[in-house]
Amino acid sequence: MAKLVPEAQEYVAAFNQLPDFTTMDPIDVRAILDQAKNLEMELASVASVKDRDISVSPSDYIRLRIFTPEGNGPFPIIIYYHGGGWVLGNLDGADPSCRVLANKTNSVVVSVDYRLAPEFKFPIPAEDSYAALEWVKNNASNINGNDSEIIVAGDSAGGNLATVVAMMSRDRKGPDIAAQVLLYPVTDLSYNTETYYEFAEGYALNRNLMKWFGNHYIRNEEDRTNPYAAPLISVDLHDLPQAFIITAENDVLRDEGIAYAERLMEAEVKVIYKNENGLVHGYFSNYAFFKERIEKTCESIRDFISTLEQ
Repeated sequence: MAKLVPEAQEYVAAFNQLPDFTTMDPIDVRAILDQAKNLEMELASVASVKDRDISVSPSDYIRLRIFTPEGNGPFPIIIYYHGGGWVLGNLDGADPSCRVLANKTNSVVVSVDYRLAPEFKFPIPAEDSYAALEWVKNNASNINGNDSEIIVAGDSAGGNLATVVAMMSRDRKGPDIAAQVLLYPVTDLSYNTETYYEFAEGYALNRNLMKWFGNHYIRNEEDRTNPYAAPLISVDLHDLPQAFIITAENDVLRDEGIAYAERLMEAEVKVIYKNENGLVHGYFSNYAFFKERIEKTCESIRDFISTLEQ
C-alpha cells in the first residue's frame, strides 16, 4: 500500500470494511452502496440539472441527467456513462463528478442511466448507451449543445461502454463523435494481465470482483469474445475517434487500459495516455474521497477537449 496517496488509503480502508460482494446478490449490493453514498457532501453548483426520460424501444425508457454550465453556449456535449461493472451505479452516484466535469470543461454533460445487469445483460446496456448518443445528436440544440462536438466518456464499465458506442457508431454509420475519454476502462474479459495479479486483493476492485461483474454482464462464453463487450480483442479499431485514456496506477485494469491505448495507436487513432500515480480504481466516481483528484482530472479533460479543434 506504500504507493497509495493518502486519500486512496482512506478509500481502500473504507472499501475493505464492506462485505464481500462476490458472495451477494446484486440487488443487496446496490442497497448497501446506496446507503454508503448517502454522505453529506457539498456539491458543485451548475446552471441547471434536468432529468429526461428517453425511449430505447417501443416499451422501454432510460433516464438521462443533463448538467448545463454557466454561460451562453452552445457548449460541447460530453455523454457520460457511469462505472459499476455494468451491475452497479446510477445517476445519483455519478452526479457529484458530472457537476465538476460540466464546470471544468464548460460542457453540457449528459449522464446516462443505462439498464443494469444481470436483469439486463449484454448487449442491452451497450444498446441503451448507443440510444443515448442518437438522442443527444437529435436534440443537441434543445440542450444548448453543439452536435459537432459530441464526446463519449465514462469510467470503468462506463469507459467500456463509451468506446463500444464509438465502435457501434462507426459500424452503423451513426452520429459523428469528436472524441472518447476513457477513465480506467474495462477493455477485456480474460482477467489475466500482470496487474490483475499484482492488485488481485486489497486495492478496492479486485480480480474476483471483476470476474463477478463480468459473469453477471455476459450471457455466455461467446459474449466474452464479442468486441462490443471486450473491445481490446476487436480485429478492427481503425476510424475511431481520438482518445484520452487515463489509468490508475494501483488497478487491476491498468494493463488492459495501456494495451487498448497501444492497439488504438496501431490502428492510427490519435491517443493521449495518462497514468494517475498513487490512485486506485474507481477514484473518479468517489467524490467524497477524491474531490481534488476529480477536479484535476476534469481539468486534464478540458485541456484535451481544447485540442480537438486543432
